[in-house]
Amino acid sequence: MKTLLFVPLLFSLVVIQTPNSTPTPVEVVNYKWAPMRRVVENPDANGTTGPASAMIPQNKNFARNTRINDPAGTRDPNADTLDGRSAAIEKSVQESRSPKARPVDGFAYRVKLRNVGKGNIEILFWEYQFSDALNPATVTRHQFLCGVDVRPGKDKDLEGFSVTAPSTVVNADSIAKGEKNPFQEKVVINRVEYSDGTIWQRPDWSLKEVKATYERALAGPWSPGMCKGL
Repeated sequence: MKTLLFVPLLFSLVVIQTPNSTPTPVEVVNYKWAPMRRVVENPDANGTTGPASAMIPQNKNFARNTRINDPAGTRDPNADTLDGRSAAIEKSVQESRSPKARPVDGFAYRVKLRNVGKGNIEILFWEYQFSDALNPATVTRHQFLCGVDVRPGKDKDLEGFSVTAPSTVVNADSIAKGEKNPFQEKVVINRVEYSDGTIWQRPDWSLKEVKATYERALAGPWSPGMCKGL
């Protein structure tokens, strides 16, 4: 997935289409957001390793092969060595300091999209926008990068998670006037990358504005359909 994401940056012959020549190739069907608690795995919790096992007689080839047939529950002789006991203690200490998972409170930003173009979409940049109802120029943006596989005419549900609240700035007048919704919402498509190497991008958005977060997102693991915040 990371290789696909880097393709547009490495080759200068990629064809970029803008809304001036073609309409937006992705239709926003619906969107919504909601508070969400997500359990985040601690990558260091299971990655702790202790000292290497000592070379005791039971670790030599013949004895090790014999131990394969030991009945279930037979004690591992490595546990009785100094290294084995040290590793067990170190593992317990590390696990107590680094819980395997922790809950994180945040917000889920969801959108359902439809590919109304002719190409197979692989990469999608989009954002969930909130603007002040009384001052539309005040906008809070939540940008996401998704690895997808959306064929022409097909729909796709996407979800981005962020610890940032929908709107960081709310007009006090909106609250005072009892506005049911103090901000307006919309989803904007920033960039679409296709399997044939072509790209659609809206002219008032640049990949440079998310360069740092884009590179950080690429550094982690990816899975099909995953969205990461930018």
